[in-house]
Amino acid sequence: MSAEAANPVSAAETTGPDAPGRRRARARIDLRRLGRAALLGPGTRDRLPDAIGHVAEAHRAHHPDADLAVLRRAYVLAESSHRGQFRKSGEPYITHPLAVTLILAELGAETTTLTAALLHDTVEDTEVTLDQVREQFGDEVAYLVDGVTKLEKVDYGAAAEPETFRKMLVATGNDVRVMSIKLADRLHNMRTLGVMRPEKQVRIAKVTRDVLIPLAERLGVQALKTELEDLVFAILHPEEYENTRALIAENTGAGDALATIADHVTTLLRDAGITAEVLVRPRHFVSVHRVRLKRGDLRGSDFGRLLVLVGEDADCYAVLGELHTCFTPVISEFKDFIAAPKFNLYQSLHTAVAAPDGAVAEVLIRTHQMHKVAEAGVVALGNPYTPPASADGGETAEDGERADPTRPGWLSRLLDWQEATPDPDTFWTSLRADLAEDREITVFRADGGTLGLPAGASCVDAAYAQYGEAAHSCLGARVNGRLATLGSVLNDGDTVQLLLAHDTASGPSPEWLDHARTPAARIAITGWLQAHPDTATAPAADPRPPASHAADRSSGTRLLADLPGTRAGAVRPAGCCTPVPPDEITGFLVRGGTVTVHRTGCAAADTMRRVGRAPVTVHWGDTDACRVTLVAEAFGRPRLLADLTEAIAAAGVAVVSATVEPPTEQRVRHTYTLQLPDAAGLTALMRAMRDVPGVYDVSRAQHPASPDL
Repeated sequence: MSAEAANPVSAAETTGPDAPGRRRARARIDLRRLGRAALLGPGTRDRLPDAIGHVAEAHRAHHPDADLAVLRRAYVLAESSHRGQFRKSGEPYITHPLAVTLILAELGAETTTLTAALLHDTVEDTEVTLDQVREQFGDEVAYLVDGVTKLEKVDYGAAAEPETFRKMLVATGNDVRVMSIKLADRLHNMRTLGVMRPEKQVRIAKVTRDVLIPLAERLGVQALKTELEDLVFAILHPEEYENTRALIAENTGAGDALATIADHVTTLLRDAGITAEVLVRPRHFVSVHRVRLKRGDLRGSDFGRLLVLVGEDADCYAVLGELHTCFTPVISEFKDFIAAPKFNLYQSLHTAVAAPDGAVAEVLIRTHQMHKVAEAGVVALGNPYTPPASADGGETAEDGERADPTRPGWLSRLLDWQEATPDPDTFWTSLRADLAEDREITVFRADGGTLGLPAGASCVDAAYAQYGEAAHSCLGARVNGRLATLGSVLNDGDTVQLLLAHDTASGPSPEWLDHARTPAARIAITGWLQAHPDTATAPAADPRPPASHAADRSSGTRLLADLPGTRAGAVRPAGCCTPVPPDEITGFLVRGGTVTVHRTGCAAADTMRRVGRAPVTVHWGDTDACRVTLVAEAFGRPRLLADLTEAIAAAGVAVVSATVEPPTEQRVRHTYTLQLPDAAGLTALMRAMRDVPGVYDVSRAQHPASPDL
């Protein structure tokens, strides 16, 4: 690979739109500003006297009062430990930890993170032990170093890469800075990937695309994300990359249009009394490529965006008002990520305005602090584990646990389910699927709390997010006050109330997997189904065609008819009302010489009378056995049929037939024809069926039936 192809971001910065008077200092963090010469200093390969000075300078720019002594000690240990080791590019190996540390220093990482970054390969690749690191630099640095120690150097095996990221996620569970160091480590490896075989470049680039770039996006580290995107773009799509590079090179003066608009905006805001810094922000390679795919031929203003930085949140909206007043706004491009921040802590106002000459400029409006977080994400927030000061000046901590205010909800969920996924392939697949979700919604719980879920999540996902494995007994949900199925997709801002059964022994249905979007829900459901193979296949109350079981038409109840010539067994209870002793009954002679017996008042019996059938006097015999049809109405849930039939069996009653109707508005109807050994047990049976979780009524069948003419 050419040097230019191996360094697409550097090329993007030098060949992008170059507007006269454009302010670059704070528009985008340039992680490549210090090259190999800056890292090595004026000395030879065997002597690196000034290398740590560049890291210290970048660190002091963000933390003026930082204690640099620990960085110098870490550098001495790292340099002496890696002395004699070289990278495949031919550079001394110490240039790698230095580059990783410099990346993080440019992003504003605090001293402990930089110390760990300098030492992150010493335990793996040298004779330095973790105990030595702990002894010299403390438990916190040792923990970070251990968290980012790779299982293999560069050539990851099929299972090694998933296990590397599993280790990283486990460590991140206690310290989010581990992931920041890992991202910087991969970025520098990607910068120097050109010395490897093409097939290895492609494999590493694909892993970076599928996992590392989404992780950088979710941590809000846009400076890392954009450079990784361009590096991957150059390797995986060389032709499109070259076309984009040529397009940018042909439009070196394209920034003039944006510069003109920037000058106009600067004057406009100054006249309005708003203190603001207006910058022209060039697009990186992948961004230009995406815009070209979306818009076709590009105009000069399409090669960059305007960035307006102000002091306070209220100033952001003041700038927006001035822009929409003095320019023609493109309403479809407006997004407010200040009032509703993105899941990765990103805050900004997005809009687009049209100049009088028709040029359209996209504008980002944010405060200086928002810009810092937008570029560096959680790295810019310092040490998230510094305990807050108590009223008496001491430090407070709850049960010795360190609270992480910077860890987004998605990361908490990721850490919750990764421990439950022992298989590396399953873990890898679930990780990639979770990271592919690029938008998050917030739903409100009935108790006033909130749940962060990926877009497209259902009530099933909400149940497991709120209750964990206790969600196995979920019956249904109310969304915004209305009954909803567990498969209902939730929208941002919905209020969800989850309905749980009192019987914690019940479990999910296989159909729940069709509605589960989050790995936490899918893993929990799959685990339960694997642990209960016999019950996992039980029919659930989900939409499906009615399923009926063949019924034995004979009855154990003795019915007698006062009709001469009636043969034995020719008197049977009607299926429409299934009378049982001591119901008042009446009979009708039908085809074949059979007498069907109905309860008095049955609609079918009334129909028989209307068509002219003469009733036959019938009465009960001397046996207590009987057959009855009961209708159970319930809220639909998995295992409802299994639980009802279990309650029926516990009462010593045989099921002759059962019909499950499709649910309507989360309500489901089960119809059972039952053979009772004693009619006196009917009341107790109906009570037992009503006690099944989710069942709200059990009644005798009253459905109409066609008369046997």
